[in-house]
Amino acid sequence: MTRTRARTTGAVAMAVLLAVSLFAGPATAAKGGGKGKPPKKTTTTVAATTTTSAPSTTTTTTTTIPSTTTTTTTTTSTTTTTTSTTTTTVPTGPSWIVTLGDSAISGESGRWAGNTTSLSPAAHDTGADAYFDNASNTAETIQGCHRSKAAEAHIGGGVSSLNLACSGARTYTQTGGDFKPGLDWYVGPEGTSQVVALEAFAASNDVDAVTVLIGANNFGFADIVQTCVSNWLLSPWWWKNYCHDDSSISSRFTASAVEARTVEVQGAIENVAQAMENAGYTSGDYTLIIQTYWSPIPRGADIRYPESGYTRQSTGGCGFWNRDADWANDTAVVKMNQALTDGIARTGFENYVILDMSESMNGHRLCETGVGLLEEVGLTSWTQPGAADDTEWVNHIRTLSTLFGPYQVQESIHSSYW
Repeated sequence: MTRTRARTTGAVAMAVLLAVSLFAGPATAAKGGGKGKPPKKTTTTVAATTTTSAPSTTTTTTTTIPSTTTTTTTTTSTTTTTTSTTTTTVPTGPSWIVTLGDSAISGESGRWAGNTTSLSPAAHDTGADAYFDNASNTAETIQGCHRSKAAEAHIGGGVSSLNLACSGARTYTQTGGDFKPGLDWYVGPEGTSQVVALEAFAASNDVDAVTVLIGANNFGFADIVQTCVSNWLLSPWWWKNYCHDDSSISSRFTASAVEARTVEVQGAIENVAQAMENAGYTSGDYTLIIQTYWSPIPRGADIRYPESGYTRQSTGGCGFWNRDADWANDTAVVKMNQALTDGIARTGFENYVILDMSESMNGHRLCETGVGLLEEVGLTSWTQPGAADDTEWVNHIRTLSTLFGPYQVQESIHSSYW
């Protein structure tokens, strides 16, 4: 099927599925990938110019002068220009949306629906196979990527979905014992990057939209959470040791640090666009959706457990001092999202939308007033009516006191099945 204009199906589908605001990107010229990218596959237009002489036309003017006759002859010709254009084609078949990025879009913590501390894990467990994504539904394609069945890519209908995101991913691939494919051009014995996988898939499938959410792990998301919870646990309420002013944390959000992360995100997005171009797509053939991060915990005043004592972490699983919770909302999430929105703006890519998820968890965040643990709202199972309305949509932060049975540390403070 020859693609001659922008396709909007994927973007509309995602907007309907997630019910958030979409803001169109600027109408500027598209730009390709960054350093280290493979050679471009381009759409070639060849203009051939042919000159054709029409039959000569002769006009004769005769003037009679005594003893002299003068004859003038004028010959004219015409030139015809023909242009032949070779256009690329992409596969026909079902329309696909592909998601790329980190744990916030891979479906990390999608195994769990709501939280509990006094009930059995079975009370909110959607199934041990929640993260299995291989063809036989028996294991993960990449161990630890946690591409859950509850990932947003698979919500709704009318379009097929492929989830290539990986929990723990950064803009660059991390190799070794814990392989995390990034948004670069890595190909190695452990596997390929998300970008390389996208190019291969798009070459043989009709991709209408690509959604990208990346950058939090470049900022050191896990280290930030660990430091904030440790500081809360190890300092008394009357002598609070905040995390936001620790040099190891504040240095991650200076102007120069945010600029460096923005450049990394920009390069990752350019790699995505280049992969689609290599697969035979123009910028108008698909929609690039840049998604933002949400706030996982409320501001301090809206946390339902007191700062004093230990129930904020032992029961609620949200061991942050109030001022650190405020900082997380006002600075950390804001700067991570700034790297995304500034990164896409700098690429010059023209056919994109921003999927603003920054407030999508509000009212159901970890430890937020107005919702509760299953047992706090009178429920014994996630399958009971009203469970999604009355419980939290963000998983507990797991420490030694709450990490047991089937729970995993990497599931901490991520959006759940809901």
